[in-house]
Amino acid sequence: MPVVKLRERGQLTIPYEYRKELGLGKEDMLNVLKIGDVLILVPRHLAGDIISRKIESEIKKKGLTLDSLLKNLREQRKRYSKETYAKTKA
Repeated sequence: MPVVKLRERGQLTIPYEYRKELGLGKEDMLNVLKIGDVLILVPRHLAGDIISRKIESEIKKKGLTLDSLLKNLREQRKRYSKETYAKTKA
């Protein structure tokens, strides 16, 4: 069992193996639970972070770029405007 040292300002270092296994990065947040005389650290993954990572992964898998997504968005807007406003003029 690894031993960690509590620093002056209450900081401690989580061993690399645990951080890697749990997928913890530099700025990740942890919830701290106190149960009796025990502290439990639980990774706090924000829903937005999880969703954005999944989206980023899918975008990379499909070989898309930000430029291609923006180009497609502009095309969709033009098509929507044409369909929507062409009906009102007729």
